[in-house]
Amino acid sequence: MFKRVLALVFATGVLGQVMGQDVAVVPPPSADINNGVIHARLYLPDTAVGYYRATRFDWSGVMPVLEYKGHQYITQWFRKYAPTIHDAILGPVESFTPLDFKGDFVQIGVGQLVRPDTGAYSPFKYYTIKDAGLWKVKVSQRAVEFRHRLEGFYVYTKKVELIKGKPELVLRHTLKNTSKKVIETDVYDHNFFRMDSGSTGPGSVLKYAQGDSITLEKPLTGHESVYAVLHNGDVYDIRLENKETGIHIRCDRPLSKNVYWGSPTILCPEPYIHIRVDPGESFSWTIHYEFYTK
Repeated sequence: MFKRVLALVFATGVLGQVMGQDVAVVPPPSADINNGVIHARLYLPDTAVGYYRATRFDWSGVMPVLEYKGHQYITQWFRKYAPTIHDAILGPVESFTPLDFKGDFVQIGVGQLVRPDTGAYSPFKYYTIKDAGLWKVKVSQRAVEFRHRLEGFYVYTKKVELIKGKPELVLRHTLKNTSKKVIETDVYDHNFFRMDSGSTGPGSVLKYAQGDSITLEKPLTGHESVYAVLHNGDVYDIRLENKETGIHIRCDRPLSKNVYWGSPTILCPEPYIHIRVDPGESFSWTIHYEFYTK
């Protein structure tokens, strides 16, 4: 099935769009999954023609399409696209804090990167990839499983699965430490959901399990943005809603930090969890996304 999907993708046209402007692109490899309730498409990691080849976010699970009950939950929110732009990315994508940023360092889900100077790490810049590791992908009707091995460091597995007959998406992760050092990092999901191509403003709301909520009283325009670090407990349970639909996001691990960020085109919850893995051991976590209409 994997080969059949790739053949279909590369047989399609060579024009894409960036916020309404036609641009010539090489179609990146992708796979579609469907559980009879939700249809989703995922871009697949590829060092040569992959949709996302920057060094901020994990390359697995980039998702340009998710549809449920006539609603589009993911549409392009950024104006400029190139595969090495740090945030030219879509869907519930994840980023880890780098490991051992003293020389060449490791970004989980990307590989081993080159530290170019003595400056502080910045998630907003591109770092040369010294070793991209080895990706293996398995595709089935309802799921795509990604496995990334960086020799001497880790084996990282992410399974993106649609639950049979339910409006639910699940991300199942396992990080195995194959190094001789403790792996300690934080991972957050940026949750780039843009529902029905709407703008960010009245009707956009974030709700938290503790009863707190964030609403926008006016539309964001131009280069306006909002950002805050929240202190509302360790329960990883969030709802992102507009006037017609919503997403319930929950995880089986506690929050280590809770952040949100918004621009004129998108409002993103950014929940963090902390990871510590001894040599030879593994750490697992699962995130659930339940979609609903009002």
